[in-house]
Amino acid sequence: MEGAGATVGRGGGAAVTELDEKTFDDAIAGGPLLVDFWAPWCRPCKAIEPILEELPVAVARLNIDEEPGIASRYDVLSIPTVILFEGGEPRGAVVGVRPRAHFEQWLSEVLPAGE
Repeated sequence: MEGAGATVGRGGGAAVTELDEKTFDDAIAGGPLLVDFWAPWCRPCKAIEPILEELPVAVARLNIDEEPGIASRYDVLSIPTVILFEGGEPRGAVVGVRPRAHFEQWLSEVLPAGE
């Protein structure tokens, strides 16, 4: 995912790649990759940042205000929406704020063992 977009430091956790129209398709082509569809004004989006940083999968984010076309392509109507991509295809989504345990359980269901 090198060169896929700007790296943004968030809270003390791992750095997260900021995606845009130029970098999105290349970033999701590999995988698995969690993409956080967010906006700067969204408080619930800020609340899940530390949770996503702790998950055992690469995380990137896409500002829906700056990239509404990509959000529309994946039917993102509410934020936060987190979509797991692998091989360029969405494998599942979580909408809204959920506890870390919810994300961990969800990932265990949508990712084959060992990923």
